[in-house]
Amino acid sequence: MRRPGLTICIVWMLMIGFSCSSSKKTQSEVREPFETELQTVVPDTFVLPRIPETLTSSDDRAAYLVMHFWDRFDFTDRELIDRPEITEQAFVDYINILNYVPGKTADASFLNTLDKAEADTAVFVHFATLFEKYFYDPNSPFRNEEFYLPVLQELVQSPLLPQTNLERYEFQLEMAMKNRIGQKATDITYTLASGQSFALHDLKSEYTLLMFSNPGCPTCEAVMEQLSRSKALNEALSLNSPTRVMLTILTFYLYNDLDEWNSHLPGMPVKWVHAYDKEMKVLNHRLYDIKAIPTLYLLDKEKKVILKDTSIEAIEAFFSVNR
Repeated sequence: MRRPGLTICIVWMLMIGFSCSSSKKTQSEVREPFETELQTVVPDTFVLPRIPETLTSSDDRAAYLVMHFWDRFDFTDRELIDRPEITEQAFVDYINILNYVPGKTADASFLNTLDKAEADTAVFVHFATLFEKYFYDPNSPFRNEEFYLPVLQELVQSPLLPQTNLERYEFQLEMAMKNRIGQKATDITYTLASGQSFALHDLKSEYTLLMFSNPGCPTCEAVMEQLSRSKALNEALSLNSPTRVMLTILTFYLYNDLDEWNSHLPGMPVKWVHAYDKEMKVLNHRLYDIKAIPTLYLLDKEKKVILKDTSIEAIEAFFSVNR
């Protein structure tokens, strides 16, 4: 799906300002002057908008490109749904630019894109699935819940979506609103092998890495192994003392099958805290958005969310600069 050539072309557009396309253009297209109000839609292809020469700063050029990215795309052409080399590739290039603009500009661009997609119901549904695939799917390298939120808030109000789609997006919105970055994480009770139970909010630690996991889960074991070998995390753990705990890594088993859980305890890292959900409240009350196992949250001293449903790489990057 990735085409480095077009991505490089976009970067050059932002830096020095020339127009480029995802397909070959005719001489007439190359020479066509910039049109201020309306740029020509080119069928059966994707053509980037022309950035006005009066915009000279890279920030202004990026903002213009994000807001006008789809100006020359035919949202009434249903055949483009089945042309991922055009439509989906353009979508990937579009979301690649979002890191160059402020969050408010990105949000406005999402709404503008959805507004344009309303030109055809089938195309609108397709674009909704593209946003879901790239911003929400746990396996997407572009996964970004903060980007996805304004999209969801728009989708749940749309009369163009089938009821089943609406219900799915309503559930996603409900879960996305929980434990957002910057908010205090929902308090939960964790129980140790000794039978003692404690509240997450009472845990005294500068940082808490909360790992929702299941015993015997191969992916969980692989993540544990990677975390246990992490230089950044081990350096943070080495700062723990009787008077100050820098980092607590808390594994949280979502079920209460103690035989299964206890059988795996001997193989789990000894410097971590291992607990289970005695009453299974996290799952039964949907207290956290857990799309896959394991799921990682990083919390600060006040148990505010620093990183939500995050990756090992993001956690290591955080501790590399916050010690």
